[in-house]
Amino acid sequence: MPRSLKKGPFIDDHLRVKVEALNTRNEKKVLKTWSRRSTILPDMIGHTIAVHNGKKFIPVYITEQMIGHKLGEFAPTRTFKGHAVKAALERAAAAAAPAAAPAGGSSAPGAKS
Repeated sequence: MPRSLKKGPFIDDHLRVKVEALNTRNEKKVLKTWSRRSTILPDMIGHTIAVHNGKKFIPVYITEQMIGHKLGEFAPTRTFKGHAVKAALERAAAAAAPAAAPAGGSSAPGAKS
């Protein structure tokens, strides 16, 4: 559920101060932050913010379409490595394939070797 309009968007003060300082100096530096809960504001457009995902910092370039979203939405915390069932079926199919090959030396008549 969104935050009330009366309160306004939430952004950590330390991050807001850093972004405002970059804007006043016209600098484009990568800002590191652990504040995944902060809302992206229009002041942040054009900056790159490195958001911590629990293991490393993921650089996020802020565009106009991101305004109103949280920083944490753009730095995934989990890596998907595939479904275990599908991998097991592929391994079983690969193991069964060599066993299904003909044991004789020649294949079809007229085939070149």
